[in-house]
Parts: sequence; structure tokens; C-alpha cells
Amino acid sequence: MQDTIDIRSANAQHMYHPMIDPKVVQAYPPLIIERADGVYVQDIDGNTYLDTVASLWNVNVGHNRREVIEAIKAQLDKLAYYSTFQNTSNPPAIELSARLMRLFAPENMRKVFFSSGGSDAVETALKLSRQYWKLNGQPERTQFISLRWGYHGVHFGGASINGNPMFRQAYEPLLPGCHLVESPYTYRNPWNESDPARLAQLCLEQLAQLIEQVGAGQIAALVAEPVQGAGGVIVPHESYWPGLRALLDQHGILLISDEIVTGFGRIGAMCGARAWGVAPDIMAMAKGINSGYVPLGATLVNERVASAWDQPNVPAAMMHGYTYSGHALACAAANANLDIVEAENLPARAAEVGAYLQQALQSLNAYAHVGEVRGMGMMAAVELVKDKASREMLLPPSPYIQTLVGAARSEGAIIRVQGNRLILSPPLVFTTAHVDETLRILHKAFERAENT
Repeated sequence: MQDTIDIRSANAQHMYHPMIDPKVVQAYPPLIIERADGVYVQDIDGNTYLDTVASLWNVNVGHNRREVIEAIKAQLDKLAYYSTFQNTSNPPAIELSARLMRLFAPENMRKVFFSSGGSDAVETALKLSRQYWKLNGQPERTQFISLRWGYHGVHFGGASINGNPMFRQAYEPLLPGCHLVESPYTYRNPWNESDPARLAQLCLEQLAQLIEQVGAGQIAALVAEPVQGAGGVIVPHESYWPGLRALLDQHGILLISDEIVTGFGRIGAMCGARAWGVAPDIMAMAKGINSGYVPLGATLVNERVASAWDQPNVPAAMMHGYTYSGHALACAAANANLDIVEAENLPARAAEVGAYLQQALQSLNAYAHVGEVRGMGMMAAVELVKDKASREMLLPPSPYIQTLVGAARSEGAIIRVQGNRLILSPPLVFTTAHVDETLRILHKAFERAENT
């Protein structure tokens, strides 16, 4: 018998929601989003909101794109799902694998392992890097280095290398042999260094010291985001990633680029590492690969890494996989999504409109509780502080933040505050008119919050 559910009364009663205390959800029932189109979403009561966060960094081509929907429908008429275990495959997965190799030929990528999302993609990258060293006769290379404030998902491996204790503490102890080094975070760093180039050098020197202390022969890989996302949109100096690549090469350590957010155009290049002129060994991707229409993750490996599995007479089974690896619908959605990304040149659009966004956001520095505005392309953060002089973080459950988010919503925009950072990550199809609309709403929200 079909249950008849009252959506409003059932809201917050039975679901756990990510990254929030269930008691908060109970006290403040979630906004119920029912429809979406382009860069706007609509709640169950018919209220429309500008989506300034692309849902969760990921709806890059916008909501309700008919090209993606029709591709999913066409695939449903043929095959919704069949496992890629047991040496079977499907046409959309094969097509997508070839497309990804073409898109990332500049990074010399050669193989891809599909999964169900970003956390899966990072976990796959960690496991493959360890197996790479075992296949190459260096099984002692098992440890990982990552950056403070970095975010790499919610699996035990990804959580172990997360650079913010907020994402780890509830689940410790985690994976041993994980080390943190400082991020090139100009606004907050232990050296109080405000010069980005000098800070990049200090961070690399600290990394070199850690490698010497741990021993390069014990380290499998370093994992980093080209621009840190959930950590607060931390944009490194242009010298940082090339210096990172050179230092890791010196010690034979793999570079894993976490491209979950930066992949497919968000900072103005097809992948974040390319924006810095660097080719990683492994790239973890998700989100923008199909703009969230069907869950999908991908882990790409370059020629160097892939060659480990080519060695004759060396057993090299990948004892790793997900039920939905290479899901036909997800891959069909990705192929249609990437058609749009390429046809509309969304990386270039993100660079152009993103520059307008970054400049427009600087006007928020006028407010008393704004410490810094920073970003790159279609990624931006507004750092909220108790006062500009001390730079002390303004954190939830501050009435200021509650008012800011609520006021923005009442004015017609969904914004996101992570810790003390207001983060903007709009769809890559945003126009300058949408940026103007965003700023109009933000100014009204900040004005109301300042009077709290």
C-alpha cells in the first residue's frame, strides 16, 4: 500500500542531514527545495532564490538543462544500470573515459576509475597511490601529506588527511601516517606573513623539512586542492604549485590534485592544476563532471602511475570498486554535461565573469565584520571576524551570521557560511547581471546583520 506523506510535517523528522547537529535541524526545519531552473531554485511554497552556491559547488551548467535531462532519458530507454564488475562495461562509461583522456591530455592522464562521488574519488586516489608503490617494489611508501585547512571528503582516508579538525574529531582515531603542513593562507598563518610569494616559500620550506623528518621513502603522496574550497577559498601564490611539484619530484613523491571543486572550469581552467601550470600524477574529480544530475566521481591517473599496472608477470588486480562504478546514467549525464562545458567554453566564462565577481565583492570590505574578501574565478570567500584588528573569527551560532543568512534568503538568495567564511560558488553560467543581483542582496543582508 502506498504511503501518503505530508512533506511539511515529515520535514526534519526522519532524515539525518550532513554537517549539522540533528537538534539544530529539529529546531529549524530545512528549506524544502522543490524545483530549479538555470541559476534559480524554488521552494515548496513557491518562493524563488538565486543559487549563489550551485547547490554544493557542483551544478556548474545550471539546473534543469534539457540537454542533460534528455541524455538521461535516452539512456534510460536503453540501460539504466549494469555492473562494471565481472569484466563488463557500457557505452556511456567507455565514451566518458575516452573524453576525459582527451580533456586531460595536457596532464598526460591515461586511465580513469569511476565511482559515486568526490569522497569515493579521493579514497580511490589514496588506495591507488599505495598500490602503485607496492607494484614498484617500495611497499614502505604508505604515508600521506596534506595541507592545513584542506578538505578531502568524509571517508576514513579522506577524513584522515582533512586539514580542519572539525571534520575529524568525531571519528578519531583515523588513518595513521598522515601529516599536515601549513597552507599558503595569507590572512592566517603562523609566520604572520602577508606577502604571498614569501609565504609560499615558507610553506615549501616547511614541507621540505617534514619530508626530511619522515623520510621520503615512507611517503606515498601529497594531496592538495589547487584552490582550497571548504577551508575558505584559499588561493595560493602562483609560485606555490610549481614549487610543490618540483619538491615532490625531487623526492619521488606522487602529487594528488583534489579537483572535486576546481575541476571542469570553476577557477577559469579545465582543471585547477592546469591554472598553475602543473601536471599532477593523480586527479580526483566529481561535482562539475556532470553538475550533480546523477552522482559520479572519477579518479584519473597519469602515464607514470598507470604504467605500474602494465608490468608483465606482476599480479596487479585492483581489489577496489563501487557497485555504481561507471554507472550508465551518471556517465550519460556527464557526457551531455561536458558537451555544454566545451561548447559554451565555461572555463573561459568562469574566468571572465569570475573576475567581475571578485572585483564586485571587494565592496563588502566596508562592513565592520568583514576581514578579507578573496577568491579566484567562480570561487569566493568573505571572511567574517569579530573585529578587523584582531582578526578573531566570528563563528556560529553568532546572531550576526544567523541574521546574514536569513536576510539573504528573505531577499531572494541562498548563501552558505562555513565556519566564519561566507562562501560563494555560483553556477558557471552566471552572468554579470546575476553578479549584480548577488551583490544587491548581499549588501542588504550585511546592512541588516550590522544592525543586529
